[in-house]
Amino acid sequence: MDRSKSILWVDDEIDLLRPHIILLQQRGYMVETATNGEDALTLAQSNHYGLVFLDESMVGMSGLDTLLGLKLQDASRPVVMVTKNEQESIMDEAIGRKIDDYLTKPVNPAQILAACKKFLEAKKIVEQKFTQTYFQGFNEISQRLNDNLTWNDWLDIYQKLVGWSMELDTHPELGFAQTLNDQWRECNRIFSRFVEKNYADWLTDKPKEGNPLLSPHILDEFVLPRVKKAKHTIFFVVDCMRLDQWLVMEEFLRPLFNVTKSYYSGILPTATPYARNSIFSGLYPADIAKHYPQWAPDESRDEHSQNAHEKDLLGAYLKRKFVELNNDLQYIKIIDTDFGKKIENDITRIAKNHFTAVVVNAMDMIAHSRSDYAILKEIAPDESAYRSLTRSWFQHSSLYGMLRTLAGMKDVNIVITTDHGSVRCLHGVKALGDRDTSTCLRYKMGRNVKADDKNAMQIKNPAQYRLPQTSMTTNMIIAKEDYYFVYPTDFNHYLSKYRDSFQHGGISLEEMILPVVILEQR
Repeated sequence: MDRSKSILWVDDEIDLLRPHIILLQQRGYMVETATNGEDALTLAQSNHYGLVFLDESMVGMSGLDTLLGLKLQDASRPVVMVTKNEQESIMDEAIGRKIDDYLTKPVNPAQILAACKKFLEAKKIVEQKFTQTYFQGFNEISQRLNDNLTWNDWLDIYQKLVGWSMELDTHPELGFAQTLNDQWRECNRIFSRFVEKNYADWLTDKPKEGNPLLSPHILDEFVLPRVKKAKHTIFFVVDCMRLDQWLVMEEFLRPLFNVTKSYYSGILPTATPYARNSIFSGLYPADIAKHYPQWAPDESRDEHSQNAHEKDLLGAYLKRKFVELNNDLQYIKIIDTDFGKKIENDITRIAKNHFTAVVVNAMDMIAHSRSDYAILKEIAPDESAYRSLTRSWFQHSSLYGMLRTLAGMKDVNIVITTDHGSVRCLHGVKALGDRDTSTCLRYKMGRNVKADDKNAMQIKNPAQYRLPQTSMTTNMIIAKEDYYFVYPTDFNHYLSKYRDSFQHGGISLEEMILPVVILEQR
């Protein structure tokens, strides 16, 4: 029996429903009938019906008891209750027993056909529509890649690619994954050229029309106006969060908040020591090194110690902006589950501060751990599974717990962003440099570092890109698309080790185009 075309209709007055049954048969549905709950359960036990219409009021076993039996047999099979009884208590009882829909007699043909399409054909209809929309959009983007694209064009393209990717998560059987992956790669190839050509012109202290906002602009544009109003403000920075990962989280938050999204470009390199310090200071890395050398990142130290002075940089920013807080600035960095739960339990008190900054490291830790632990790569072998892992983490995270609590506090401003995203690296390339060269896989800074121009953006003069320059021979290479750098020594070993890992620091849509979100309590 074709489940997508099979229906069981249970009603002790089934003869009165013959016109509806004939109509369904004419539309290609196979309809079997039963006049009581016992017979319905017997039929349903041996047949894989795609849908059951169930009368609520029958002689003998009631519709509600029949519903319970049907759901015990197969909880996934949709049951639509059809009844003359409009009492709210009956509806509540049916919903409590997991009814899928509810129709009131007398039913008309349009209602019956709508229910059949909803439960038996919705997936097919959605897939057909998505296929049509996707191929139309695919061709449109392919044509646009030949144009002289702007930042806003790339923002539109990126959102479409992310949307299609997430839609395909629910329709893997359509078989478009490789086609979409190829288009992602082609878009990142052209986007890398776009960034290489235009990035230096974006590095202004104030945003310039037509250019993207950058990391140093985030506080000015989204946080400072709220802090100045003297309302309680919490600024969350979720390390290494891509747009698709945010959209997964947003699904949980939309019932709680009105969500407003903006976008900005992370600075190069798209790595925590540069990007997050830039956010909290409101300065480019070269300006941090110039004005606050004691707090500037140092490539000779490990990544975590390079972000040890974010609170100092944030305090200096507020001082430059002549902002006086009602109480001490609070800065919180969540790097483990136990501490996160402690902050979650204390968030009501924390939210009463004038201004609090919270860094959440979990996403970055997941990305790095996936490279080190085979079990995580098995759990999240591809982009779709990586989003699923994000969903699982967020659903049980202290961040979600904090936001649920904050949803009930009407006088708290909430701003959420990230310092950079990550890209799934599938192609390794050789890089040359001395032993003091930085170890990051997506960018290298040192004396005379080199890589093929096709795979890397060459920054011969870091100062031109508002990056610190320690000597005249210091330069930087930044990986494009999904490439990662490997030194010639033990090349094949490291090529294999880091292939198919999520990395950051380079040039890609996923690393550079980042959401800034304002959550407003409903």
